[in-house]
Formats: sequence, structure tokens, C-alpha cells
Amino acid sequence: MKRLLVATKNKGKVAEFAELMEDMQVAWLGLVDVGVSADVAETGSTFQENAVLKARAYAEMTGLLTLADDSGLVVDALHGAPGVYTARYGGEGLTSAARYHLLLQQMAGVPAAARTARFCCVIVLATPDGRILGEAEGVCEGFITLAPAGDGGFGYDPIFFLPEKGMTMAQLNSAEKHQISHRGRALRQMEPRLRQVLAYEM
Repeated sequence: MKRLLVATKNKGKVAEFAELMEDMQVAWLGLVDVGVSADVAETGSTFQENAVLKARAYAEMTGLLTLADDSGLVVDALHGAPGVYTARYGGEGLTSAARYHLLLQQMAGVPAAARTARFCCVIVLATPDGRILGEAEGVCEGFITLAPAGDGGFGYDPIFFLPEKGMTMAQLNSAEKHQISHRGRALRQMEPRLRQVLAYEM
């Protein structure tokens, strides 16, 4: 069975990828599974640049075909912040809850109509010799709430409101989230290319 590395130490993210592509005959591996603890410096100024950096670096380290994603929250009223700094917003050592409470403080006084935001995700597929075999982008539009709601998901999900669902991302079940999430959309866009590459490599 072909092995495919997902460039993350987050087992939940690996499981999410595997769940989205459950009929694909692939052994989905995370960095923990292959004994990689090194971090790749995310020095890019865009999600795409960071995804390429991670995909190439981890593919070279492990010798495995590698999928890497970079994603984040883009808030219009904050001029695109936190953007590529989503996971580090407010500095190191903060919990996810502390980060989204900080964001809510930054949004104090912003009227409902101006609280537009989107989750963005770019996924890149790289080979150990540095070739980029595919790229895909997914976007999920919504609004920043006045207060958190829901205990599902992770990160900023409790403050990201989806008008078409009438609830936050954190109030969706996993199946609903996969259907509309930025990562789900990017992975579905990548799927045909991924299947093509895996069939060829096999």
C-alpha cells in the first residue's frame, strides 16, 4: 500500500484527511508516525508559500510523497489578520481560547455587517526531490461572532459563524464540517490530482 505523509504533528488533522478520502487505498501518516519532530520555519508571506515550504522540506526529510497545508483565518476588519499568523496570534504559549478571545477584543465595536471573515487553506503535494505535483485552495466564508458558541472543532471554530447553517463551525458535527470547511474544499479539489499521482506511482 502506498504511504502518504501529511505534514502535521496533529493526529486529528491526519484523521480528518483520511476520513475525507476514506475510499483511497493509502496508508495516511503524520509526522509523529514517521518519527519526525523537526519544525519547518514558516517564513512565507502567504498560505501558498508556507505550504510549499513545508511540503518540500518534509518530503525531503522522509523520502515520502507529502501533502502539506497551510491555513488560517482572514478577518476583513483586521486588515486580513491573523492570516498566516493564525496559529501564533497573540504570541507563543496562548491556548486556542485565549487567541480567539484576543481576536474578539480586537473586534470590539465592529458592527455585525462588517465582521466578515473567511477560513483559507492551501494544500500542496510534493515529492522527495522537490517537485510540486499539485496545489489546491479552499475558502469558507463567514462572520466573526460577538461571543464563542459550540464545543466542537478546534482553533477559532467557536467564533466563526456560518450564515447558511445558522451556527458556528464549532456547532457542526464532523460530517457537516468536512462538507463546507476550507480544508475539506481544498482536499476535494486536490483529490483528482492525488488519485492520478498515486495511481502512477503505484
